[in-house]
Amino acid sequence: MPVPGRMPRYDIRNDGAGPYAIFYCDKFDREYRSQPDIAGTVASDIGRQAASDALRKIPLFGRAVADNVLGQDPRYDNTLNPQQLEKHWGQVKEYFRECPTCRQILCLSDFDEKAGFCNDDSPRANEIAQAQAEQAASVAKGIANVFGLGDVVKKAADAAQRASAAAARCPKDGTLAAPGTKFCPNCGTAMVQPAADPCPKCGADVKGANFCPNCGTKIERVAAVAKCPSCGAETKGAKFCPNCGTKLG
Repeated sequence: MPVPGRMPRYDIRNDGAGPYAIFYCDKFDREYRSQPDIAGTVASDIGRQAASDALRKIPLFGRAVADNVLGQDPRYDNTLNPQQLEKHWGQVKEYFRECPTCRQILCLSDFDEKAGFCNDDSPRANEIAQAQAEQAASVAKGIANVFGLGDVVKKAADAAQRASAAAARCPKDGTLAAPGTKFCPNCGTAMVQPAADPCPKCGADVKGANFCPNCGTKIERVAAVAKCPSCGAETKGAKFCPNCGTKLG
């Protein structure tokens, strides 16, 4: 992917080894720092010291001439001219991308390289959000197991999954809302309503529960097929294979 055509926000700092720049991601202010020109600073300082010693030996006005001619000590200078700043930007610009939709300059963590858009504007936004959620859940599960809370986390995850299945969902940004909500409260897209989950005895909508809230009948559920037996594609709980259409379960 091409690097951005402009610089993001930046600050110029100096820790005593020469000036350098800090460039910021527009979304989360992540910092990417360039390296100061230490060799140039040392060489400049040596030359400055030699010139200072020579000028200060001039009778009467040597000290004033030295102070005016030599200027700011490069070890403590907090400025970069445009050419120097461009060189410092060149050190880190490979870690940034520019979204063609929102025009933000973002670091790679916030950019979908495959689609060429930021994570928020990517056509794969739902897929990215799901992957991030699965990663976070995996980390939480590992921590819970260490402290012996695996069963508690599993029950909470099952409850969250049932609640998600019973909610209306925005097909664009993944926003969940109460069943019957017609339009996404975040972006205005028409919502996809949850599939009906009727009780086999009385027909009431059980909304993912294990027992019917109307008549108490136990709901027998067939375990979701993880992979299609025909083509081997991931099914993600679907009733028909999203790749070849084979009926599952």
